[in-house]
Amino acid sequence: MDKLQRGMYFDKKSYSDTDLNSFDEVKAYLPEPILPGREEWTACYWYALKVLFTNQHVPTKESGYVSNFVDAAFNENIFLWDTAFMTMFCNLLHPYVPGIRSLDNFYTRQFDDGEIPREMVRDTGKDFLVWVNGYDKPLYSYFHNHYGHRRLKGQAPVPYEEMYKPDMGREIEKNPYLTLDNLNHPILAWAEWESYCHTKNASRLELVLEPLYRYYSALKYHLMHANGLYVTDWASMDNSPRNKYLGLAIDTSCEMVLFARNLLDIMDVLEKNGLKDSDEPRRSELKEDIRGLSGRINSLMWNDEDGFYYDLTFDGRQTGMKTIAAYWSLVSGVADQRQARLLAEWLNDRDTFNRPHRVPVLAANEEGYDPEGGYWKGSVWAPTNTMVVLGLEKNGYFDLAREIGINHLDAVSRVFSNTGTIWENYPADSITSGNSDKKDFVGWSGMGPILFLLRYGIGLRTDIERDLLIWDISSDMLKDGFAGCKNYWFFGITADFMAQMDDNKLNIEVKTSQPFELEVIFKGIKQRYLVDGRLEVTIGEENEQL
Repeated sequence: MDKLQRGMYFDKKSYSDTDLNSFDEVKAYLPEPILPGREEWTACYWYALKVLFTNQHVPTKESGYVSNFVDAAFNENIFLWDTAFMTMFCNLLHPYVPGIRSLDNFYTRQFDDGEIPREMVRDTGKDFLVWVNGYDKPLYSYFHNHYGHRRLKGQAPVPYEEMYKPDMGREIEKNPYLTLDNLNHPILAWAEWESYCHTKNASRLELVLEPLYRYYSALKYHLMHANGLYVTDWASMDNSPRNKYLGLAIDTSCEMVLFARNLLDIMDVLEKNGLKDSDEPRRSELKEDIRGLSGRINSLMWNDEDGFYYDLTFDGRQTGMKTIAAYWSLVSGVADQRQARLLAEWLNDRDTFNRPHRVPVLAANEEGYDPEGGYWKGSVWAPTNTMVVLGLEKNGYFDLAREIGINHLDAVSRVFSNTGTIWENYPADSITSGNSDKKDFVGWSGMGPILFLLRYGIGLRTDIERDLLIWDISSDMLKDGFAGCKNYWFFGITADFMAQMDDNKLNIEVKTSQPFELEVIFKGIKQRYLVDGRLEVTIGEENEQL
């Protein structure tokens, strides 16, 4: 397998990068949240950053990797969907951690048909062998229902005849290089788009467009069922009770819609910046894919009586099991306004998803739910919570997104105060570590204490469509009268923010070395300012319309 030409669509062919920094060397330049009365949050934030810096790596020469990278912190391998989510909080720490460049090493291992492995050995760059189609047979899964095909040490390999093979409903001429286990969660383009939305680095999009499109085409070729939906086996939700029904998956099907939308967004940016000419055949294909796949998801997977999306069995039956996978319909734009409202209502339902720690990956009233977490039997996971809140924001549910984000941030921080560490996942029914056994997981669990703190605790987020920064200031953020953040980085700009309540009026001060547009949201009122050097404003005075 390694003798094949790999990475032909990615123009970076050899290692080049800047020196890695230690946490102590750059701490003074990192975003510094100021939140008096929220010491648990800020303590967890700084601890998460300290651990993150220990999980940076310079690749070995043997690996063939071309960029420094942040590690998933799971084992000795690197993981595509872990890394993709990690980039979303690493964007805030640019240029002091490699962040988005971590994905370069996956592009360098792309096959000629576009396939990209989800897991590779960190030090050697080799494929994780059990995820490779060593039999050169039609698509199959090694994992199947939480290592159903695992053999004890010394036993003979599992024969192909015993492997799980999805019923594709169609003939696929070329066998994949990888197994179904290795081809799941196609979120690379989403990670790249989220990075652009924070950095405005269009040249990065120019580098990754071709490998992304080839990856999209490979997944479409190998994983699309005859009915137009997408197959999966376990989709990285290892031991979820849903797996016994899969099937055709709501998450991977929606993710392919999201993938197509992100590709179109990337094409728009490159054309606007004169970096690529319009590719109308690809555009037409992607638009038709979005229309057709969204229609099939809504006609086959949406249950109007329940107000929820379900996976399908191969005979076309909805499974009726409520999982977090349904919420990919929000961030992908598959759900319409009414469907989004019904899905949001389920997030407020205490019998299903509105537990003490939000949001469990399995509804609490489903068979197999584990109140102690049980990994994917009911735990709260940082990546799925990130998908949920960004999907809510996309559909205009900013208050609910913030409520869930703050709940997760607070729970993770309180458990950190009690245990001294950050865990891989958390139980939904108690503010504890439950039965999770992986500590110092930064790793994607850094999402809560880093991204959620700055996005919801401080209230800062970019709006790429309007080319501005939003500062959404909540009253509870000003617990001790003032709050803010120093060294907040976005769009290539670093700025300091401070808000203070004084006699029922809000005083804000912003300092920057480069001008930018700022929208301040406070008590439902939006005010827009040009920040050029220094901005001092009192909101609440008569001329500020409050």
